[in-house]
Amino acid sequence: MRRLDAQTRELMQRSLGGLATVCAAANCPNVAECWRRGTATFMIMGEICTRRCRFCGVKTGKPAPLDPAEPTRLAQSISELGLKYAVITCVDRDDLMDSGSAHWAACIKAVREQNPQGGIEVLTGDFHGDSQAIATVVAARPDVFAHNVEVIPRLQQLARPAATWERSLGVLTEAKRTAHLLGFELLTKTGLMLGLGETDAEAREALELIAERGIDLLTVGQYLKPLGVDGLLEIDRYVPPKQFDELADYARSLGFKGVAASPLTRSSHLAETLYAQARDGS
Repeated sequence: MRRLDAQTRELMQRSLGGLATVCAAANCPNVAECWRRGTATFMIMGEICTRRCRFCGVKTGKPAPLDPAEPTRLAQSISELGLKYAVITCVDRDDLMDSGSAHWAACIKAVREQNPQGGIEVLTGDFHGDSQAIATVVAARPDVFAHNVEVIPRLQQLARPAATWERSLGVLTEAKRTAHLLGFELLTKTGLMLGLGETDAEAREALELIAERGIDLLTVGQYLKPLGVDGLLEIDRYVPPKQFDELADYARSLGFKGVAASPLTRSSHLAETLYAQARDGS
């Protein structure tokens, strides 16, 4: 498994003509663990985001045009690495009429064609709540459709002013509804950060609201301010590991099929494990 670490690192250093991983770009604390398990998280549609969320270190500005060769390169890199499970995420592309949904679909289809046995999880933006854009991605048949609410409802406008809690939950509800109409089961997933000023009661209430929408999988982690980026939110508190354990137990009692919660949990941490738990009912 060490060969996979070295191979992945080499591929990402070469970037395959612009392909990037969140694993390396975000200095994820779980990168070695995930690569050893045969998983990685790739970011598509460039590295410049059209939104300015106050917890995120990704650059904001005018993105370059989409690269039509990216789906093929993405599929080739996943195949070359022999990944068992790939998470694909993106920057927000509000500059595009369809928010990039057609490109999303092309990426999923290319990966599936070259890696028919591997799992595919997509972590998308909110597509402005456009049901047609959501349907385009769902129709490409990923295994898991994820979109993060990021913070509790009260902190939405502070942390992610271009998004809303209701729209984010609506994206996940619409994705599952569309998959049902197309005749297949789609697992949905969201993620929540703590340490931005929420109370313990608000954290539990947020889990309840998410569970009410029938969302299957959940991640909860500690907010850590990215270094070297101006204007980002400060850390309000460090949540004790024991409290993450208690929240995980509470989430499972609410009916979530897979939960990962710890200070170092990130959106794609244990992604293939949560998928397996939900699929197998374990």
